[in-house]
Amino acid sequence: MKTSLFVLFVSFLASLPLVARESTEHQPAAAVAHEPVWKSNPGPWGDLEIHSIYLEVPSSMLAEMPKPNSVPRWCFPGADENVLKALFKQAGLSSSVQDRLFNPQRIVAKDGVLTLFPVLEDLEAMTSEQRSVVYQVLAKSPLNEFQCDPVYVLGGDVDDWLREAHLSDELKKLVKQMTWHRGKAVAFSDVSALLNHTHSDVEVTQVFQLMTRIRTLMAELKLPVGIDWKPLAKYWTAGYQFTDALPMLVSTAERDSITSLDITHLLPPIPRRRIYSYPTLDLINRGRMPDCHWTSLNFFSSVPQDYFLDTRLAAGHLVESYNQVEPPYQFGDVLCVQDGHMNVTHSCVFVADDMVFTKNGENAFMPWLLMWMKDVEDIYVTSPEAHLQGYRRKPAASLSSAQ
Repeated sequence: MKTSLFVLFVSFLASLPLVARESTEHQPAAAVAHEPVWKSNPGPWGDLEIHSIYLEVPSSMLAEMPKPNSVPRWCFPGADENVLKALFKQAGLSSSVQDRLFNPQRIVAKDGVLTLFPVLEDLEAMTSEQRSVVYQVLAKSPLNEFQCDPVYVLGGDVDDWLREAHLSDELKKLVKQMTWHRGKAVAFSDVSALLNHTHSDVEVTQVFQLMTRIRTLMAELKLPVGIDWKPLAKYWTAGYQFTDALPMLVSTAERDSITSLDITHLLPPIPRRRIYSYPTLDLINRGRMPDCHWTSLNFFSSVPQDYFLDTRLAAGHLVESYNQVEPPYQFGDVLCVQDGHMNVTHSCVFVADDMVFTKNGENAFMPWLLMWMKDVEDIYVTSPEAHLQGYRRKPAASLSSAQ
């Protein structure tokens, strides 16, 4: 899951269709008519050509999605007015805004939770900096679902995220002015406020479709005629441990008429079947849906192991069946975001270059996808103690002897 949005010199687009990754470092690009393309860094994965696309949940799934009402609210469990006044002062909210926030008609205290109902105009007028201070606190409680689990604009390019979204110009403008920063990631949470500016069921649906919109990557392995495919085969089979994709790679490399191969064909069966898709009803109806750990630990499985949905059992499997490793990572390495207490808050799988395969959370509206590793870090490495730790599956002989 890596951040990237494209420094391209517009005048050179026609003559330089590929952008060298070493020079761009995934910086935002100017708005251009042509989609950007990246050339991978050199490595055992070969020569990759990488594009980005945006996925949205299918309309058939949206119909089943529970939708909140259009009244914005902020919930503060365990807080009192003095604590909130200090928070709002830190955020730089004006005294008039605070007076309206603490209006007895706009505040409810119940079951240890202080709930405020901000005035819509005040909410929309907040700066990104003010929103970030307040929303970082709101994000600590699942009562504030859209702050706790916001929409992330991967790469931080809001214009690119909105460009092909089916929203009116008015709604796009509101979205842009109401983004905030959660750590290094750009986020959006004010779905309820946005609903106040919709005028039809169609626009309501469009708002919720935007909430599922996420950038993913597509990559092609370039295979020029006469290429020695053996080093590539060793990498993409994890040292010939998992050879499902070997026939496709070899046959493609030996054909004079084919010069590239989508790397989805090189993934093991489970990720190859799931990538760029959303959980199906059979998965949703199991009570728990696949999350990042299920996705990571089943990467090389021939049959999905659902006991990985139990965090305790997933952690035990990681300890018993994997060794800790440091960069450079290899195909299939599990990358875990760990906090200062060694708790794993997220996991994904290294694919190639800086790309990882992941599913971000146990959410029916979050697909399986390829992301830049930096995107993962921007979202999940949220404290100085948090860090990315690599794990590599033990060879089959080691696992057998241990048993």
